[in-house]
Amino acid sequence: MSKDFDYSHIPVLAQEAIEALKIDPEGIYIDCTAGGGGHSSMILENLTQNGRLLALDRDLKATDAARLKLENSSSPASWEVAHANFSSLKDLLQEREIQAVDGLLADLGVSSAQLDQSERGFSYHIDGPLDMRMDTESDLTAFRWLQGISQEELSRVLREYGEERYADRISRAIISARDDHVINTTGELASIIAKSMPAASRREQQHPARRSFHAIRIAVNNELGELEKLLDLLPEVIADRGRIVIITFHSLEDRMVKRRFAEWEKPCVCPPDLPVCACDKEPLGKVIRSKHETASTLEKKINIRSRSARLRVFERRIT
Repeated sequence: MSKDFDYSHIPVLAQEAIEALKIDPEGIYIDCTAGGGGHSSMILENLTQNGRLLALDRDLKATDAARLKLENSSSPASWEVAHANFSSLKDLLQEREIQAVDGLLADLGVSSAQLDQSERGFSYHIDGPLDMRMDTESDLTAFRWLQGISQEELSRVLREYGEERYADRISRAIISARDDHVINTTGELASIIAKSMPAASRREQQHPARRSFHAIRIAVNNELGELEKLLDLLPEVIADRGRIVIITFHSLEDRMVKRRFAEWEKPCVCPPDLPVCACDKEPLGKVIRSKHETASTLEKKINIRSRSARLRVFERRIT
C-alpha cells in the first residue's frame, strides 16, 4: 500500500462486536462501516462457503483498504465491498436480491486514517484544508458549509452536536473572522475557536476546538441524519433472531440508538394505567444487554480512541 493510501485503523471492541453478532456460519452479514476492514475480516473468518458478507463505507479510501484486507482472507465465504452510505442500504440489498440479513454491524467512529491525514481536514492538531468529508465525492466541504452558515445556525450546531457550552461566543468569533477574510485551513479555524474561549477553558486537558470540530464534522456529513435513516430501515431487513450491533462514540448517537432499541422492545404507547394494551403495537425483538458495553482497561490503554466507545445489541424477533 502506497504512502498516500495509508489507511490504518484499529477496530474498537472487535471481539465483543463479533461475539454480540452471534454469527451463523452460513448467514448473511453486513458491516455498514467497513473502515480498514478490521471488523469485516473478523466476520468473514466466521463464515463458511454458504456465508455472505456485504461491507460498505462512504469513504472511498476505506473501501479500497477493506478490499485489500478481505482479499487476504482464507474464508471460502463470498464477500463484496461497496461504496455507499447508510441511506443507500435498502437499494443495495434490493439490487442483490437480499430479502433479509442475519446480522448487521455499524461502528460509528471516525477512523485514525481520517483523523491523522491533514488533507482530510478532520484534525484540529494538524493544519490542513477545511474539508471534513467522509465521502470525498460529496460537494459539501467544511469550507463551503462555513461559508453559507448563519451565526444562529452555527451556534445551534455547536451547542447541539458538540455540546459546546461556549457555542455563542465561538460562533460570533467564526462569523466575524469569516466576514473579515476567508478561513481556509483547520489550523486557522482551531485558532479562532481557541481565542474566543475563556482562558480557563483553554487550560483544560482536551483541545479547546475539539467539541466544535466534532459538531461541524457531524453537520457536514449529516451523520445523525444517516444514522436515523439506518435505524428506520433496520426492522425491515433483519431476519428472525438476527442481531444488530452498533458501536457509538458520541452521546447523541448513543441516545438515538438506545431510544430506538427501547422503542422496538416496548413499542406500546398506551397510558400506563390502561389494564389492556389497545394500540396493538408488537415488540420487534429484545435488547440483549440492559447496559451498553465499553472497552476494557487494556484496550483503552492501547487505543485511546476506544475510551468513549459504547456497544449496544438488539435481537430481532419475528416468531
